[in-house]
Amino acid sequence: MSYKTILAILDTSDNSGAVADFAFAIAAESGAHVIGLHAEIISAVPLVAPMEIPDPVAVQALQDMAHSETIAVERIFRAKAEAAGASFEWRSFATSTGYGSAPLIESARSADLLIASQADPARPSDSHVDVDSFLFETGRPVLMIPYIIRQPKPIKRVLIAWNGSKEAARATFDALPILKAADEVEIFSVDPADTALQSPLTAGADIAATLARHGVKTTLSTAQSVDKSASHVIENRLSDNSIDLLVMGAYTHSWLWQMIFGGTTKTLLQSMTALTLLSR
Repeated sequence: MSYKTILAILDTSDNSGAVADFAFAIAAESGAHVIGLHAEIISAVPLVAPMEIPDPVAVQALQDMAHSETIAVERIFRAKAEAAGASFEWRSFATSTGYGSAPLIESARSADLLIASQADPARPSDSHVDVDSFLFETGRPVLMIPYIIRQPKPIKRVLIAWNGSKEAARATFDALPILKAADEVEIFSVDPADTALQSPLTAGADIAATLARHGVKTTLSTAQSVDKSASHVIENRLSDNSIDLLVMGAYTHSWLWQMIFGGTTKTLLQSMTALTLLSR
């Protein structure tokens, strides 16, 4: 198994270069085809009183700004593609609903892997990727790049956040091409349950055995959260072990619960320190 179709989500000109670099770096390992995808977002326009009709000058100005961004993003992507000498194509769609619109979702569903960048809190933009929509609507794995990491490097050390859920299992198998190429893969369980099939000390043993049959060498480790959240424990492990990639299932609780109360996925996405592959 290898990634053969990679979709690079190029939301802004600020992060398109980094996303494209990561996409073509991963594509080079298996000769994958890279699709550059951009949403030209038509923003809401001010209404003119007293009739409350759209201001045509404002409408044109917003459209011109969105189109200028599209041109800049396409130029960056094509330059990266030509430098990489890779198979690629460019797709852009005008939309008022962002990356949750149907044409973009349809494009994403045909890809092996999606690559996107975490939003830089210092550079807010309407064009930033709607990760929730992609995770819930595409059914494809998403590789998120922290905004603090702009240059790709070999993924040698991988941490699998394992809790036995279907989301964690899907993420693990979605990451298999990367796991097989890594030097070290750690299966890390926080507060593992004591069940009929495993004790807390053997959490992850079955998935480790399956990965071994694929040629992936793994180590098992566990931790207790005590007075910390699971996300905090995982963050500490990433930092202490100099992890290049975190693999985890996304939103193992209901989406509504996560949106209202937060959770491990939401917290880790807000404070990313390593590349993160998410599946749901």
